[in-house]
Amino acid sequence: MAIDYPAPFLQLTRELRRLPGIGPRSAERIALWILSNKDARPTQLAAAVTAAATAIHPCKQCGFFATEDLCEICLQPSRSGRELCVVEQATDILPLEKTGSFRGLYHALGGRLAPLDHIGPDQLRIEPLLQRLHIGKPTEIILALSADVEGEATTNYLVEILAPSGIPLTRIAHGLPAGGGLEHSDQITLQRALSGRRPVAER
Repeated sequence: MAIDYPAPFLQLTRELRRLPGIGPRSAERIALWILSNKDARPTQLAAAVTAAATAIHPCKQCGFFATEDLCEICLQPSRSGRELCVVEQATDILPLEKTGSFRGLYHALGGRLAPLDHIGPDQLRIEPLLQRLHIGKPTEIILALSADVEGEATTNYLVEILAPSGIPLTRIAHGLPAGGGLEHSDQITLQRALSGRRPVAER
């Protein structure tokens, strides 16, 4: 009969393998460290994960991470009525915010158009975006989506439905690498991309 780790250990490795970038060997090493290292503090780790999962939810307005109805960005009065930057995911907001080049508001779509994955306009936060245009009346709409095929398709779709609003429509300059996402870009690249944005009509 083959000997293996106890069942609770195997359950822990199975859960760790569900994390992005964690394979079987990595999951086993992490589990061993958690259970055998005196500095691991597994109880505190479990409590922190549970507390974060309970307390954090998407901002009702922009989709960023929040502990109340609105996130800290949307709660700033000075940003109201300014530019609205549209991104794919909530994780794209913080890299742009850290550049210090943008002081408007954000809107995370929750993804991008991907017909092969059955993701169409109805699966994205496009309707809430249209509602925000009527309520907030931003001075400009900035499209800050990835420069790959699906990002371009989403940008083109947004241009079609947002152009009739009459609000100036721009997109960030492609200082970003083709096929790259915002979360992997450095602050200087993002800063240049924001400051070099141009009207969509000039594409």
